[in-house]
Order: sequence, then structure tokens, then C-alpha cells
Amino acid sequence: MRSLIASACGVLLLLASSSLAAAPKAAQAPSGKVNVILKTEKGEIELELDAARAPNTVRNFLHYVDAGLFSAGVFHRTVTPDNQPDNAVKIEVIQGGIAPGKASEQRPPVALERTSVTGLKHLEGTVSMARDTPDSAMSDFFICVGDQPELDFGGKRNPDGQGFAAFGRVVRGMDVVRAIQKAPAKGQRLTPPIRILSATRKG
Repeated sequence: MRSLIASACGVLLLLASSSLAAAPKAAQAPSGKVNVILKTEKGEIELELDAARAPNTVRNFLHYVDAGLFSAGVFHRTVTPDNQPDNAVKIEVIQGGIAPGKASEQRPPVALERTSVTGLKHLEGTVSMARDTPDSAMSDFFICVGDQPELDFGGKRNPDGQGFAAFGRVVRGMDVVRAIQKAPAKGQRLTPPIRILSATRKG
């Protein structure tokens, strides 16, 4: 009887370990730092995501990476000092999102991880989630050009003062970010949008 139990336990352990080994990255909770490579028409941007301090936001972003939804996506918006005449508080960012026409594949909105909780700040190269109201961010993200403290919790860019969910930073390719910011635009809309050719985890 004891040998049968041991054999059964061995089979269950083998099946469990096989299942864990086969589990896709998207199903595993991120921890520490995760790097993502965005290949764009203007060059590569490497992001270092801080899963330790903004775990839910990073998990949400990696879902779109692993599902291939940022591949064939676009950077569609540039915000410069000259194209926001109606805003008393000026910022500088570029904004991107998933492939056009894939909106139906978005996840439900992710809860806002405020910078007052995460300790992250909107500095040069910070990557953060675009939103309207709190807890409304889905797949659109932005990258800061220069330090943008008005996007932190308590900042005045959004009247609600809740700030935006910073979740990582650019570690390579700020020259590409600046090239995208300076690309032709009509108002804040890049014309044409800058295509994201692929978005993948590094390594």
C-alpha cells in the first residue's frame, strides 16, 4: 500500500512540475525587474519594468506584450510645449497603444497604482499608463520626455490630482523617444503614426 501511495505521489509531482514548466510567461506573476524591447520604425526602445513596486500595472502591460497586441501597435500622440495651448500645466510625452482595430481584445481597466504608494516618479524616460478617470487605464501608455512632476500623485496635469501609474523606465533608446516626439504631427496626433513593429520580453 505504501509503495502505491509513493508511486501515485511521484506521478502527481511529475505532472505538477511539468504543468509549471509549460506555464506561459503571461500566467506567472512578475517579480523584480522585467525588460521589454519595443522595435519601432524609428529604432529600438528598451524598457525596464518595476514589477516589485508596480506589480499590477506591470502584469497588465505584460499581458499585452505576451499576447502580441503591441506588435503592429502605434505611437499615435506627441505632446510638446507648443501643441497644448488649452492646458495651463504643460507636459512632454509620447503616447502609444495596441494595434488599431484590436480594442475589443483589451482587458478590463487596471486599478491605479499611485506614485504616492509605489514611490516611482515621472522622470526623464519614465513609462506610465494613460488614463482618464482613476482606475480607467487599459492598454495605452506614455513615455516622459524630461522630468514631469505634474504627472505624479498631487500633480495638477489631471484635475483629480491622483496622478498616473508609473511602472518602469527607458534604459536604452531615449534618442528614439525624442525622434518620435519630433515626428510630423497635426496638433498632438502623429501623422502618420509611428508603427511598433514588435514588442517582446528581453531574454
